[in-house]
Amino acid sequence: MTSFTPPVDDMRFLLTQVLDFDAHIATLPGCEDVTAEFAGEVLTEAGRFAADKLAPLNLSGDEQGASLADGKVTTPEGFPQAYKDFVEAGWVGLSGNPDFGGQGLPRTLQILLDEMVCAANVSFGLFPGLTSGAAEALEHHGSEELKARWLPGLITGESCGAMALTESNAGTDLGLLRARAEPVGDGSFKVSGTKIFISSGDQDFGNNIVHLVLARLPDAPAGVKGISMFLVPKFLPGEDGGLGARNTMSVGALEHKMGIHAQPTCVMNYDEAIGWLVGEPGRGLNAMFTMMNNERLFVGIQGLGIAEAAHQKAATYARERLQGRSADNTRAPVPIIEHADVRKMLLQGRAFIDAARALAVWTAMQMDIAARHPDPAAQAEANGMVLLMTPVIKAAFTDMGFETAVLSQQVFGGHGYIHEWGMEQFVRDARITQIYEGTNGVQAMDLVARKLPMEGGALLDRFLALVEADIAKGAASPLAAQLADALVPLRRIATDLLARKNDVEALGAAATDTLRMLALVALGWMWLRMVLATQGEESPLAIRKHAVARFFFARMLPQVHALAAQVEAGPQTIMAMDAELF
Repeated sequence: MTSFTPPVDDMRFLLTQVLDFDAHIATLPGCEDVTAEFAGEVLTEAGRFAADKLAPLNLSGDEQGASLADGKVTTPEGFPQAYKDFVEAGWVGLSGNPDFGGQGLPRTLQILLDEMVCAANVSFGLFPGLTSGAAEALEHHGSEELKARWLPGLITGESCGAMALTESNAGTDLGLLRARAEPVGDGSFKVSGTKIFISSGDQDFGNNIVHLVLARLPDAPAGVKGISMFLVPKFLPGEDGGLGARNTMSVGALEHKMGIHAQPTCVMNYDEAIGWLVGEPGRGLNAMFTMMNNERLFVGIQGLGIAEAAHQKAATYARERLQGRSADNTRAPVPIIEHADVRKMLLQGRAFIDAARALAVWTAMQMDIAARHPDPAAQAEANGMVLLMTPVIKAAFTDMGFETAVLSQQVFGGHGYIHEWGMEQFVRDARITQIYEGTNGVQAMDLVARKLPMEGGALLDRFLALVEADIAKGAASPLAAQLADALVPLRRIATDLLARKNDVEALGAAATDTLRMLALVALGWMWLRMVLATQGEESPLAIRKHAVARFFFARMLPQVHALAAQVEAGPQTIMAMDAELF
C-alpha cells in the first residue's frame, strides 16, 4: 500500500485562491514576512517530516503499544528519536511565543501542521499537541515567575505537557473532583490525588513533563468554584536550572484502550507532589478551559487528519483492486472504483475532507486575527467566530472523520478488517476523538445552550451573514441557491432554540442534530467558495473540486432538511419512556 502523501497542494490552493491568506494574515503585525508562498514552503517541509519520520511508525507503534514496567513507561520503538527529531526541527514551537523561544508563525500554519502529523501518526501527535495546549494555558494564566521558568521548555518542546482533569468519579462534571492541594508555606503546594485518562502522562523521552492538575485548596467551596489549577512537573527544578529530583508522582497503570495504543494514557498518582498555583485560587477551571478550547480544536483536526490518511489508502486500493464486471457488462474484472457504491463512499469522504480543511483554515485565520489585529473590534468579531466554530469543529470533524474512516475500511472489504492493511487501526484511533476533550454530545450542548444565545443570537447571525455574502457573489450558480435554501431551516431552528433557552430537555433533544446542521451549512459555504475560486478553470484540481462539490450539494447538504424535521419533533418521543424500560 502507498504511504501517506501530505496534501500540501490542496493547502496551498486554500491559502492562495480560496481564503486569501496574504490579504488577511500576511498584513497582521508580526506576520509581515509570512506570505502564502512562504507558508507553502514551511508546509512542504512539515509534510515531508510527517510522511518520512512519523507515518512509518504508525502501524508498528500500534502493534507494540506503550508499556509500563517497574513504574517506567516505554513508548514504541522509534518514538523517542522521532520526538527528538521533531523538537530539533523546530516543529513544536512553530506558532509559539518568540519571547519564550517559539517561532511566532500564524496559528493557520500550526493547524495544517497538526493535520499532517495526526494523519501520519495520531498517537505521536498527542505529545506536541498537549504540550502546546499546556504552554497556552500557562502563558495566559501563569505568573511572570512561572512563565519565565517553564514556558521556554514547553514552547520549544524541550519539556512535554499534560492536562490532569479527570478522576474516576469526575469526568464531564469536574465539580465532583477530590484531588487536594495543601500550601507548603514557601509559595508551593503539595498536590495529592489520582487522575485517570491522562494522555502523555509519562514517556521515555528523557525530558521533563509539566502536568497541569486540577485540585482543591483546603478552604475551597464545593463545586466548580472550588477548583484551582497547579503546575506539577515530573522533575523538580535543579540548582543548575536543569532536571532535579523526581517529584512524588507516579504512573499507577496504563489504560487498556480500543485505539491510540502507542500513546501512554496513564492513571496518575500524585502523593504530595510539589506544584505551584497557576492563576487565581478557585479559578482553575477558567484557566484549564484555555487549554481545553485549544485541545478541542486540535481534536477536531485529529479527526480530519485520520480521515485524510484513511481516504488516501482507500482511493488507491479502489483504483488497484479488480473485482466484478463493468456497468455495461463488457469487461471483467474491473477496478472496484468503477462500482457506484464504492465511488459514493469515496466521494463522501472527500466531500467532508476538502471542505473541513477549508473551514479549519478559515477558523485558524480568525484565531490569528483575534490575536494580532490592531483593531479591538476586529479582534472581538474574529474571536466570536472562533467561539462559535470550536464545538462544531470538535464534534462534526470527529463524527465525520470517524464515518470516513469506517467508509474507507469498507472499501477494502474483508481486507479492511485485517490488521496489516492498517484500515482497522484508523477506525479504532478515530473513535476516541468523539469522546475525549468533552464528548460530542457535550460539544453540541455547548453550541445550543451557550454559543447560539451569545449576543442575543447575533453571533450566529454574523456568521450566516458571511455565508449569505458569498451566496450573493455566486448567485448565478445553482449551488448558491441550494445553500440559501439550507439556511432557512437552520435559522428557524436557531430562533426556536433561542426562545426555549431555559428548556433543558428541548435543548438536549435538539443539540446534536442542530450542530450537524450548522456543520453541513459551514461545509457547504466552503464548497461554494472553492467552486467560485476555480470558476472557468480546466485544471485537474478545478475539475475535481467542482465534481466533489456537486456530490456534496446533491447528497450531503440536503440532510439539513431531514435534521430540521428531527429537531422539530421535539423531546417528547425521546423522554416519554420510563428509564426502567430501557
